[in-house]
Amino acid sequence: MLSVFLLGGFEILFLLMALLIIPIAILSFVFWIWMLVDCIKNENISGNEKIAWVLVIALTHFLGAVIYFFAGRQRRRLQV
Repeated sequence: MLSVFLLGGFEILFLLMALLIIPIAILSFVFWIWMLVDCIKNENISGNEKIAWVLVIALTHFLGAVIYFFAGRQRRRLQV
């Protein structure tokens, strides 16, 4: 019973990594979904370009969402 409260080096490292990685993973997933929905609802993107952006975001996940955030979303901001 006492060993449950006494954590060794690897257990503490694992716990700290879990406490850091899990929130980052959740935030990146939420960002990915946000960019996918934003791309689908963006009326300033034409049909074929929208399909291409959706495929880029869907297939490359977080990296595609970041690329869309900086490259594809700017049209929406410029025309507002």
